[in-house]
Amino acid sequence: MALQLRRPLFLEGEAGVGKTELAKVLAAGLGCELIRLQCYEGLDLSSALYEWNYPAQILESQSQGSGKIDLYDERFLLERPLLRALRGPWSVLLIDEIDRADEPFEAFLLELLSDYQVTIPELGTVKASREPLVVITSNRTREVHDALKRRCFYHWVDTPDAQRELEILRVRLPGCEARLAEQVVSFVQALRSGELYKPPGVAETLDWTKALLALDRLELDTQSVNDTLGALLKYKDDLAAVRGDVAGRLVAQALDP
Repeated sequence: MALQLRRPLFLEGEAGVGKTELAKVLAAGLGCELIRLQCYEGLDLSSALYEWNYPAQILESQSQGSGKIDLYDERFLLERPLLRALRGPWSVLLIDEIDRADEPFEAFLLELLSDYQVTIPELGTVKASREPLVVITSNRTREVHDALKRRCFYHWVDTPDAQRELEILRVRLPGCEARLAEQVVSFVQALRSGELYKPPGVAETLDWTKALLALDRLELDTQSVNDTLGALLKYKDDLAAVRGDVAGRLVAQALDP
């Protein structure tokens, strides 16, 4: 629908549910480049759009002496992700974790995506020859302005159910024995239904399975679970709440569902 409507795809959901991975798979499936802009507090246009290569300009100026030189020639232009997506071949532009950026940057992004063009004072207006497929992700650490969401095709990415998570695990880790995969998914699904500060996402399920495979485990056991919980849970209080009796109970349920 995002392609048909020529709208950015806005993916919102908890961390680790696969929003970034979805953009990667889109790029691979469409056979085009993935251009990623990782957002963070204080992100500015020089990091997101473009900047001039000042050291190269200075060296050029010194080498030419008093001769006339164009310091704003394209060879001194450093493209950042947004400009590269506009000027290059068709691509998937991933604007990752927009909720971490400041609101002024969000406002600039709104303007850029409305016409898929930007003006560089020294060079003029740059307009995309073919609009990139834009994927914007948010973990909801803050609310993104409605004006941006209205211009996007919105999709909430939820934690998958057991069957879907098992399919993901089998595709991503084909070397994992079927019995262990089923036990891992059963354990994680039960864990999410408890009271945790940060329930594990699909990314943590995959990391934990890799940890168990590194120990050559063919099925769950309480000791292995306790030893590898750091791949699944990322907060001290959550680890303390699960290790021991709770882990043993969940292992027993997973072994005999």
